Amino acid sequence: MAKKPSFDYDLIVIGSGAGGSAAATIAAREGKKVAIVEADTFGGESPNWSDVPTKALLHAAQLYDEARHGARFGLRSNTLGYNYPSLRAWKDLSVRRTGAAGNKKFYESQGITAIYGRAHFLTPHEITINRRHLSAAHFLIATGSQWVAPDIQGLVDITYLTPRTILETIRPPKSLYIIGAGTTGVEIAQLMAIFGTKVYLAEIAARILPKEEEEVGELMERLLREGKGVTSLTQTRTLSVVKEGLGYRVTFLRGGAEKSVKVDDVLIATGRQPMVDLGLENAAVTYTPVGVEVNEHLQTSAKHIYAAGDVLGRPGSTHSALLESRVTAHNVLMKNKITPDYTASPRLTFTFPGVASVGLTEDDCLKRDLRINTAIAPLNIIARSNTSDFRDGFVKLISDKKGVLLGGTVVVPHAAEIIQEIALAVKYHMTAADLAATPHAFLSWSEAVRVAASKLVK
Repeated sequence: MAKKPSFDYDLIVIGSGAGGSAAATIAAREGKKVAIVEADTFGGESPNWSDVPTKALLHAAQLYDEARHGARFGLRSNTLGYNYPSLRAWKDLSVRRTGAAGNKKFYESQGITAIYGRAHFLTPHEITINRRHLSAAHFLIATGSQWVAPDIQGLVDITYLTPRTILETIRPPKSLYIIGAGTTGVEIAQLMAIFGTKVYLAEIAARILPKEEEEVGELMERLLREGKGVTSLTQTRTLSVVKEGLGYRVTFLRGGAEKSVKVDDVLIATGRQPMVDLGLENAAVTYTPVGVEVNEHLQTSAKHIYAAGDVLGRPGSTHSALLESRVTAHNVLMKNKITPDYTASPRLTFTFPGVASVGLTEDDCLKRDLRINTAIAPLNIIARSNTSDFRDGFVKLISDKKGVLLGGTVVVPHAAEIIQEIALAVKYHMTAADLAATPHAFLSWSEAVRVAASKLVK
């Protein structure tokens, strides 16, 4: 009988972000011998450079903005100011407190070998890191993705900002040209505009937040323009960037005409590229520049090697990467393989008001030829909009012809919290009638969900 090959580890996880961390800790708790490899900062993108620091700054910015406009409530707050180095210190504190940033010690406390360095496959079962050779029965590739400059003339010759590097700037730029008006671009536009930056937000699509409902882009564009002085340049192709004095001149094409603006800084918030440069061909793993290819169980073409998170090249979120990581852990440990269920994964934009959506949008339904009903409840019909003096927003729900909820979008304060009941309804095939019949706390923003649901029932 052939002897079972022996490996240094049962599982080696490459990448310590959301796509890798859950699988590593679950496998270690089940008594497996696990190593985790990180080439950048332990904890990955979310706690170090994106979700956590950005939301910490946005929270402070929104508080400042709300307070500055407090005169309408009888508050004398018009002389309010801010100290940017202190704001950065708050961001750094929140990153430290989250505990997931630079968390090498956490893995070691779980009995996981944590290795700093760049992993490279030598064979399907062996990698090299810092000239050390390590073998494993299973691998999980969770290397994530990075911001890449789009093909715009002159961009490679300048020092442009990314959503990662702007967090480290000493002060907000006086003016900023943002390329890409998806979730990240819009969050940064609002953040910087609150701190006094003149923001130009360029997007090739017909509206900002193009993956959300049409009404979302229209409303957010208006709120950013009226409240924050942001110039949204939709249906705009950025042509070139050249150094001019201490700043840059950006030339763009809009409505068939070439125009240009002079700004202090340019920020790229479009296009992320999966990090696939780790010798995958030596491991017989099929991949393209778009990402690593996997089956429904997240296995690559080499069945003992899995992949999760942004390296798959799908439009993902941190919670989707965590879901994939948990699925991978199960599939490594168990005979019965499971598949990730993304049905009710919410999409979030942490602006004020917040934008959150789940399930299908109206565009998605049109593409699939689904017969649907839609209903919109504007925020100004619920009492909370008066007590908080905020009327710009809505809840939109979509159901099939039988009333089963297919999707929903909320543009309200605390959107990330309010979307959760719609996510539950979509996941468990509840109807608009179920939602409408559920008592909703009086004077909560959630009442708008009940109103939208009852409109669908009618």
